Amino acid sequence: MKKIGLTLITALVGGVVAVGGYKLFEDKRQSKMSFEERQELYYANNPSSEITASTGNPDFTQAAAAVAPGVVHIRTTYTAQQSYGASPFDMFEEFFGMPRQRQQQRSQPVQATGSGVIISEDGYIVTNNHVVADANKVEVQLTDKRILEAKIIGRDPNTDIALIKISASGLPFVKLGNSDNVKIGEWVLAVGYPLGLESTVTAGIVSATGRSTGIIRQEQYEQYQREMQQRGYRPQNDEFIANAVESFIQTDAVINKGNSGGALVNAHGELIGINSNIASPTGYYAGYGFAVPVNLVKKIADDFIKYGEVKRGLIGITFRELDPAYAEELGIKEINGLYVNGVTPNGAAEEAGIRKGDIITKLDDQLIGSSAQLQERIYRLRPGDKVKLTYKRDGKERDATVTLKEDNRPKAEEETAAERSATEIYNRLGAGFVPATDAKKKELGVSSGVVVTQVHSDGLFDYFNVQRGLVITHVNGQPVNSADDVEKALSSTDRNIIRITGVPQRGSRVELNIPVDY
Repeated sequence: MKKIGLTLITALVGGVVAVGGYKLFEDKRQSKMSFEERQELYYANNPSSEITASTGNPDFTQAAAAVAPGVVHIRTTYTAQQSYGASPFDMFEEFFGMPRQRQQQRSQPVQATGSGVIISEDGYIVTNNHVVADANKVEVQLTDKRILEAKIIGRDPNTDIALIKISASGLPFVKLGNSDNVKIGEWVLAVGYPLGLESTVTAGIVSATGRSTGIIRQEQYEQYQREMQQRGYRPQNDEFIANAVESFIQTDAVINKGNSGGALVNAHGELIGINSNIASPTGYYAGYGFAVPVNLVKKIADDFIKYGEVKRGLIGITFRELDPAYAEELGIKEINGLYVNGVTPNGAAEEAGIRKGDIITKLDDQLIGSSAQLQERIYRLRPGDKVKLTYKRDGKERDATVTLKEDNRPKAEEETAAERSATEIYNRLGAGFVPATDAKKKELGVSSGVVVTQVHSDGLFDYFNVQRGLVITHVNGQPVNSADDVEKALSSTDRNIIRITGVPQRGSRVELNIPVDY
C-alpha cells in the first residue's frame, strides 16, 4: 500500500514538473514573438465567435462590448516648475486636454488625461507619444477601476506612438487588425475617454486614408525651436530636419480632447488605428479625426520590445509629389507619382540604380500616389529589408530592388520623467534597455546584463554621459537581465543615489553613482 502511494505521489510530482516546464517553455517562446503572433497564439487556444455587422442596419453592440474593456484611461502628472504652451499654438496640447493657461509657471503639479489600448494580456499598452511625453508619472485606470502605475517602454515622436506597460496579467486586450485592408466608407468606432468622461464609444466612417496633416512635423519644429532658444541659439528654418511620418486614417467618428491614444476599430472589433489628433479651429470636434494606422503601430511596438528603439530603414532619396502644375514646371508629361529630386550618395537608392529625375510609381507592385503612402510603408520596414520600387525613366517603366540602409540621421531629442517611485525613477533615467545576449555576456565575462539602446536628451543617463552600448550588469547591487529587473532594482535606491555597475563594449568595468536629483 505504501509502495502504491509513493508511486502515485511520484507520478503526480512528475506531472507538475512537466506542466511547469511546459509553461516556462511557452513563456520564453512567447517573449520572442511579435504582438501580432502573441495574439494569434492566444486566439488559436481560445477561439472566439466572429463579430458581425449589417451594412443595412449597423449594429456595433458586439464590437463595442469586445473593445471597450481593452481601452484604458491614462493619467499623467507633470512637474510644478515645467512651463507648458511655450509655442504660439501647440496643437497636441489642445487635443490632449492640457489647461489653456499659457506662458506661466505652475506652482502646483499639473495633471492631464488621455487614452490607451491594451494589446497583450500581460499589460503592454499603446498610446500617443504626446500623451506620455514629459510626464513625471503615468497611471493607468482599467475598466474594473484598478489604478496601476505604468512604465514607459519607448516613445517615437516621428509617428506620435508610445508603448507603456503595467504589471498585471490576464488583461482584456483589443484584437489587432490590418490597416492595409481599410476601405473608404467603411464603418468604424472610436473608443476612449474624452472630455473627462468615462469610456465612450462613437461611430462614423473612414473618410480618407493616407492623410497628412502636418501636426507631427509642426510639433517637432516647435520643440526644435524651444531647444535651440534654451541654448541661446537663434534657429534657422533651413537647419531643421523633420523625421515626421504621417499617413493617417481620417474618420468622422466623434473624437475630442482625451481621446488621444484611444482605439479606432472596424465593425468586427479589430484595431485599425490609434487616434492621434483632430482638425479643428477650436480644439473640439469639428468633423475630422486622424488615427495612426495599426500596421505602423505594430511595427513600432515590436521594435521597442526587440531592440529598445525604433529601427528605421532608409531608401536614400528626396522627392516631391507630382501634379499638373509641378509637371508643367519640370517640362514632363507625367502627373502621377513621386519625382526624385535628390539621391543620397552611397545610399540604398543610388546603389540600386535610381537617379535624380526618375518617377516612382509603385512600391512592391502597389501604386504610390503620395509621399505619405511611401513614408508610412517604408517606416514599417527595417534596415536590411528589401523592397521593389517601380519607376519611370525616359517614359519607360523599370523595376529596382532596394536594400534599405540604417537611419543614421540625428534623432528628435526627447525629454524624460522625474520623481520618486521605482517606475518614476526608471522613466527619469531616460534610457532604453534590451537583454544582453549570452554571446555578449560571454565576450565580456559577465553573468548578467542589459544593453543601453537609447539615451534620451535631458534624462539622467544623458546628463551623466552614460553611453549607448554600455552593458549594465548590476543596479543598486542587484544583477539585472531585463528592463523589469532594472526597475525592480531601482526600488532599493538609497539616499537618492543610483549605483550602477557596467562594462563598456571595450574596456574595464565602470562604477557609477548617479543622484536622482541634480
